[in-house]
Amino acid sequence: MQAFELSQLLNAADHSSVRYQEFLRHPTLSVGLYFLPADAADPQKPHTEDEVYYIVSGQGAIAVDGEHRQVRAGSVVFVGANVEHRFHSITEDMTILVFFAPAEYSLASSASATAG
Repeated sequence: MQAFELSQLLNAADHSSVRYQEFLRHPTLSVGLYFLPADAADPQKPHTEDEVYYIVSGQGAIAVDGEHRQVRAGSVVFVGANVEHRFHSITEDMTILVFFAPAEYSLASSASATAG
């Protein structure tokens, strides 16, 4: 079994230099913490895997495929694979729990292999 306490993960996280810190990886799932300071630009691009965001703290907005929605602590957002999305209008530092299924980038190599 692998078990985690969110408070311990947050205490161990390096918010200053790393925006995303993965703490669980299995072929069918990966989980990490994503940190976005207030007024930050979210640099992400579409992922090859489905993902779920759970907003642990902070507030801002997310754009998913042209639709915009306010998010704050307790919000849950699903983003399908290969869908354009990013957080914006961040008014309070955000801590986000991110779930990828299957594991992040696990489909990226097979997608580029079939594309070429």
